[in-house]
Order: sequence, then C-alpha cells, then structure tokens
Amino acid sequence: MLALVGPTAIGKTELSLAIAEKFSGEIIGVDSMQVYRYMDIGTAKPTLQERSRVPHYLIDVVDPDEDYSVGRYVEDAEQAIQLVVQNSHIPLLVGGTGMYLRGLLDGLTEFETADPAVRERLKQRLAEKDGRQQLYSELVRLDPESAARIHPNDSQRLLRALEIHLITGTPWSQHLKTGEKGKKLHNIVKIGLTCDRNVLFQRINKRVRQMMEQGLEQEVRTLLARGYHGNLKSMQAIGYRHMINYLAGNWTLAKTMELLARDTRHYAKRQYTWFRSDPEITWFQPSERDGVFRAIEKFLHPVQS
Repeated sequence: MLALVGPTAIGKTELSLAIAEKFSGEIIGVDSMQVYRYMDIGTAKPTLQERSRVPHYLIDVVDPDEDYSVGRYVEDAEQAIQLVVQNSHIPLLVGGTGMYLRGLLDGLTEFETADPAVRERLKQRLAEKDGRQQLYSELVRLDPESAARIHPNDSQRLLRALEIHLITGTPWSQHLKTGEKGKKLHNIVKIGLTCDRNVLFQRINKRVRQMMEQGLEQEVRTLLARGYHGNLKSMQAIGYRHMINYLAGNWTLAKTMELLARDTRHYAKRQYTWFRSDPEITWFQPSERDGVFRAIEKFLHPVQS
C-alpha cells in the first residue's frame, strides 16, 4: 500500500490524484471529518470532479449526528482495502488524521486512545449527583468484562474504560485482547508533505478565504436547518463551530475568519507533531513530485539483487 500524509492545506488532494493515476491506485480517506455527509466545504473534501478521476473510499460514510470512532474507521478501511485489492489496484491512504492511520496499520493500544475533551466531560458527569453510579451502569452495559474487574469507586479506571470506548468504539477489554501494537500487517511506503511554516500559513489563510467564497456560511445554515445542532461532535469541528458562533452573533465575520485561520494553524502544528513521531515517513515538499514518484517506484519495483 501507499500512504500520503501531512497537515491540512499542504496539497495532499492534488498530489494524491497524480499518484493514483500514475500507479493505478484507488484512494482511501484518512480523515475524521470527510466521513460526514453534507459537510463538504469546511472539510475540504475532494470535489465530485476530482473523485470522478479516481475511485475514493470513506468519504460521505455517515450523517453528522452519527458517532464515528477510530475502531469503526479501522473496520471500514480494512474493507475498502480489500475492495481495492480485488480491483487489482493499489490502496492509497490519504489524509491528516494520524490516529486513524496508526489504528489501521499498527492496532490501537490503550495508551494511544486519549482525548482531553472526552475525559473532561466524563469528569463533569462523575461530579454530578449519582454520577458515579450512572457511569458504572453505563460501563456494565458497554463493557461488562471491564466492569467486572473495576470497582465502582475506582474513579481513574472507571473513567479510563469509558473514555477508551467512547473514542474507539471498542471496549477496553477487547483492546487488551487484540490491540497489541506492532501487528504490521501491511507492506507500505509512507510519504509525508511538508513546507516552510510561513508558506503553510499562507496556504491556510488562502483556504479560509476560499471556504468563505465557496459558501461555508450557507453550508452551516443548511446543516442547522436539517436539524444538526451545534453541540454535535461533527459540528464542533474547525470551521463549523466558528461559523455557528458567527451565525449566533457572537463574532463578526472578520473575527470569525481570523479565529478560523488561527485554529487551523494550531491544528496543522498538532498534525505535524503526530506525524513527525513516525520514523517510517519520508518527507517531501509539495513541489517535489518527481521525488515522490521515484520513492514510490523504488518501493513498488525494487532492484533485484
């Protein structure tokens, strides 16, 4: 398989199409937001025209009010890989959600499943009246094996077990059985895109302007009109929560665009931090297309000794 990763707005879509067309690939998304239907502009999905050039998978998989976890992504991606292989094509994994890629290739361990926002919500519920009993009852329903070995007064492990299930969609007990790191089932080359920070920030600012010009405001209005309220996980994503604040009168349009660009820059930094921890990624500038092609060619057709 092939993988193309990097921060938002770096140019993955354009290069992925060129790679897929040159090496008979089909593209499998690695993006936690592009799985949602009706959310096109704010997630920077490949256009319908771009998707007509090369088959794409794991785009428009669920509605915005459905839960979508790392565990579900791994299942869906494995099925997509099988379909691509059956087509006698090469799976090309493309995106910027590092946890999804790692979960697919290495298996999730309990130490890789953490989300401060989820943990904070659980702590708030724990502090409520009868919160502990409600959380424990929830754990009994979701993960009876873990509940059997965790005392209701063991707050740390109680919250951890629920956190893992909420993030991955898979019980903690199941992770302990099958989530060992290092299963390495795939033969893959990983290509990463990088560029000067100021150049990336300029690209991000340009994307924010393009999203506004393409109709991000109307996209969010339509989502709200469909009944997808602002508290949904999908609607709290970058771009959508910003536009919701604008529509609520909390921010001016200029302030909305400023904060959207700022938060996107912060997100890009976090993506870099995640991917930089993977020594298997070979990094290229977006303009180094020939170098990327040579690396893939060498991987697919190594010189026989």
